[in-house]
Amino acid sequence: MTLTILVAPSGFKESLSAEEAADCIEKGVLRACPQAKVLKVPMVDGGEGFTKALVAVTGGTLHECVVTGPLGTPVLSHFGFLGGQDEPVAIIEMAAAAGLRLVPRDRRNPCITSSYGVGELIRAALDAGARRILLGCGDSGINDGGAGMAQALGIELLDKDGRPLPSGGGALGQLARIDLSSRDPRLNAVRIDAAVNWHNVLLGERGVARVFGPQKGATPEQVELLTHAMETYAGAIHGATGIDVGSAPGAGASGGLGAAVLGLLGGKLHPRYDIVMQYLDLDSMIARADLVITAEGSLDGQTPFGKVPAEVGHRAKEAGRPVIALAGTIGKGVTLNFEHGIDAFASILKAPCSLDDAISAAPKLLVRAAEDAVRMVRVGMLLTERGLAA
Repeated sequence: MTLTILVAPSGFKESLSAEEAADCIEKGVLRACPQAKVLKVPMVDGGEGFTKALVAVTGGTLHECVVTGPLGTPVLSHFGFLGGQDEPVAIIEMAAAAGLRLVPRDRRNPCITSSYGVGELIRAALDAGARRILLGCGDSGINDGGAGMAQALGIELLDKDGRPLPSGGGALGQLARIDLSSRDPRLNAVRIDAAVNWHNVLLGERGVARVFGPQKGATPEQVELLTHAMETYAGAIHGATGIDVGSAPGAGASGGLGAAVLGLLGGKLHPRYDIVMQYLDLDSMIARADLVITAEGSLDGQTPFGKVPAEVGHRAKEAGRPVIALAGTIGKGVTLNFEHGIDAFASILKAPCSLDDAISAAPKLLVRAAEDAVRMVRVGMLLTERGLAA
């Protein structure tokens, strides 16, 4: 019997793109089982690779431009247009202008990083004739609630003395009023659909600053500062627009960027896979496979809340297909994934090492982990053939 294996990984942050991860896993699979048929669906969730993936699958176009990065310096970025559409549909990933990879580890401070460049990407797409924008939210290096994005589009954030606020989420604690009078009028004629993690909210115990601030370099004191800033920001948005973004599903996505999309740009938030799966052929590929292998940089108790392995696992389980997940690190609460379609998981790390070493060795480690996993599967197949499997 020829084994058909679907490879559907996410990217490994700051290390491998989804496409590169898929290629590594394929290489390992074929080492262990040269006769296997490998299907590949590199998974994007709105984060890094979102634009290029949708451009590729639709035959669209990619456009480079220079925007303001999260630290205020110019960065080379990009946006795209879908192919085969009746109207010009632009694709933007916020990570291309304000992603975590654009913030060096020794300069990570979510109190000062800004989403201004995301607004510049939206402006560039509007300049190019976009009538609809698909905005991917993920892999952010900011916690400014999308304030910088709003400022780039003409929205003024003012303190009690009527002065414009500086960049960064920390400054939002001084926000007194939002002035929409200079908001880019083209926003009224464009439809913005944002692909977000539906589980991420702006405020509360699971608010964006508390859950994700530490991952972006925030100290405990800065987490409290940002939490207060987001509360002040939500109040100002409600005062200016009447829209309550504090507990809206997805409003906490990408450091709170979802809140600005919903409350200030007039956009709509969508569970990210509702957007992505319109263009990726995952379900039909699962139906053709005997086994599914997914992967991500980290697998833990947060994975079921909108991460790629859980989405792949859920869809594979509905089709009755077994799923193996490979991960750079295995974290607290990982066994929760057994309830979300993952049948087995393994770390690609075989011995303790530094983060830098793990990142540089990730391709080799992922190839080896995929090979090991499939060799184990073959052992199980042999036991089944002999009638010895449990």
